[in-house]
Amino acid sequence: MPLAEKAVSRTVLLESGEEALQLFGKHDRYFDLIEDNFRVRLLPRDFELVIEGPEEEVEPLYQMFQELLRSIRRGHILSSREFEYALKLTREGQAKSVRELFNELLLVTPRGKQVRPKTIGQKRYLEAMRRNDIVLCIGPAGTGKTYLALAMAIDSLKKKQVQRLILTRPAVEAGEHLGFLPGDFQEKVDPYLRPVYDGLYDLLGVELFQKYRERGIIEVAPLAYMRGRTLDDSFVILDEGQNATSEQMKMFLTRLGFGSKAVVTGDITQIDLPRERESGLAEAPRILAGIEGIALIYLTEKDVVRHPLVQNIIKAYERYEANKVNEP
Repeated sequence: MPLAEKAVSRTVLLESGEEALQLFGKHDRYFDLIEDNFRVRLLPRDFELVIEGPEEEVEPLYQMFQELLRSIRRGHILSSREFEYALKLTREGQAKSVRELFNELLLVTPRGKQVRPKTIGQKRYLEAMRRNDIVLCIGPAGTGKTYLALAMAIDSLKKKQVQRLILTRPAVEAGEHLGFLPGDFQEKVDPYLRPVYDGLYDLLGVELFQKYRERGIIEVAPLAYMRGRTLDDSFVILDEGQNATSEQMKMFLTRLGFGSKAVVTGDITQIDLPRERESGLAEAPRILAGIEGIALIYLTEKDVVRHPLVQNIIKAYERYEANKVNEP
């Protein structure tokens, strides 16, 4: 056997059956996944796991298990999705990134859910929001663009880094023609802001959200209602930014006052504007690139944290659109 193929054995030591369950999966179901991706043999023995195989295969896996154990022992409950992502990073030679990823806890919801980045792209997104006053995050559905922005805003609010949270969306595609809809103003705009409400209910609980809203600490409104305002000491989020026109995007970004942050999220493959109108989010990176204090973050299908099929759906549509462009 060549030197690079030198066989070694490393032993992962566990402290409880719960650790074994999180690291191995129910009925050791993660073992097949590992052995399909690495040329190793896994030998569980009570509270031990022996990994045998070529050194260059065993060492990254051993390192991955050690990092996951550190995270579990700090109270993190490892999901199957997170284990698969950690394995993917290890297969790509990024086992050290597992520590960076699972070390970060943003906040804990009233129901005890831990909010943390689930991919390297999401971690970069959180870092960008911490370091910059304006962040534009572009990516497909399911990548956590809006949810993580809401979580960062709630965290900033609780730490008294800002005094208000302002959430806005273009309403009724991009035209914001609300008058023909039945009901009062709130009833007209609620359907378009529902995804934002859902995220806030999850992060704050319904009662605290209602309390903050009644006191004006949280404001939710259509994009048109941002015009003419200056927003100081606020965390401002524009969701579905791909449906903001160029003029609306400029208007929104220039509302920023002292002590404030702004985050724009959107998916530029899902633009509902009339064809003759360019999306402000698609245009903004060309205009704003290189300005200090503004970060451009691009998430991809690799950052999707919904059902595994969502990744495959996004890839299928990307292939379809690419083929359409290349057709004569």
